[in-house]
Amino acid sequence: MKNEKYISGRKFINLIIIIAITIGSMNCKSNKSNTSSTGRQGSSVLNIEGYVVKPSSLDLTITITGTLKPLEETTLMPEVAGRVVKINILEGKFVKQGTLLIKLFDDDLQAQLHKSEAQLQIAEQTQARQSELVKVNGISQSDYDQSVLQVNSIKADIEVLKVQIRKTEVIAPFDGVIGLRNISLGAEVTPATSLATIRAENQLKLDFSVSEKYSSQVKAGDLVQFEIQGDNKKYDAVVIATEEGIDATTRNLKVRALVNLKNASLVPGAFADVDLRLNENKNALMVPAQAIIPTDRDKQLIVAKSGKAKFVSVITDIRQDSLVEVVKGIKPGDTIVTTGILFIKPGTALKFSKISK
Repeated sequence: MKNEKYISGRKFINLIIIIAITIGSMNCKSNKSNTSSTGRQGSSVLNIEGYVVKPSSLDLTITITGTLKPLEETTLMPEVAGRVVKINILEGKFVKQGTLLIKLFDDDLQAQLHKSEAQLQIAEQTQARQSELVKVNGISQSDYDQSVLQVNSIKADIEVLKVQIRKTEVIAPFDGVIGLRNISLGAEVTPATSLATIRAENQLKLDFSVSEKYSSQVKAGDLVQFEIQGDNKKYDAVVIATEEGIDATTRNLKVRALVNLKNASLVPGAFADVDLRLNENKNALMVPAQAIIPTDRDKQLIVAKSGKAKFVSVITDIRQDSLVEVVKGIKPGDTIVTTGILFIKPGTALKFSKISK
């Protein structure tokens, strides 16, 4: 009986010990949880890097796409309809201005011209005789005036015929190289028929468009550089004119530059990457590109304010290599976060491992 009481008391003591250990363990876990929670709330983000913003010189050069074109280029077309009786188009060959390239049938016009010239000869002889008669009052002044009118009328008819004959000829409008011809001997052509293309070979022009915000910085005389695909060489061109008006659709300004260098690599119609140097900005605020946080509404930077993170909305402009120009939102001397951005929230205490200047 005495042993049973002893065993029962011991069980009771063991139960109390187990309960005490369980409660202590729960309190310990609770304290650890609270400590951990408190630590997370008050901890700072380590191993982040910063960058001190300062004014720097920005050589503003933009790269845009342009097109090479011949200085002069036109499609040869006849002025009148007719049959081709002569072709002097040598494909790919240089021709001088005024060279006859195409001749249309004009026998009927030539016959009318010969007839009018014969009539003019008779009319002039008649006028010469009447001029002597009018001096001795052999005829009236009215009759003589009629003969003069007849001569002048025939001369006018002859000029009209000569113009019509000239319209049956297609001549080179300037010195240039003929492209591929599109007609053959005996073909019937109309004023809408494309015969061939002629291009000036001595000079090229470079056409490109500049964004509206840079339009005021482009003027005649500016030097631009460009390169074409497959050729790493830089070529020079000089701006000769602008459109003097912004295109309402693209909001761009059309610009034309003159290329003086003749090179086999420079082919009309080729695309060119144009480097246009604009005004230099000596107070540009450049920041590392990885520091920019794009959002649905704007772009942001994390700026250190009193040791804590502050998210600031910014406006960016020019990008050069790994740097981006910020035109609004920060000021010189601000320290921005460049690494560990994903782990930072507004108000987080910041501890920098490295700060670049």
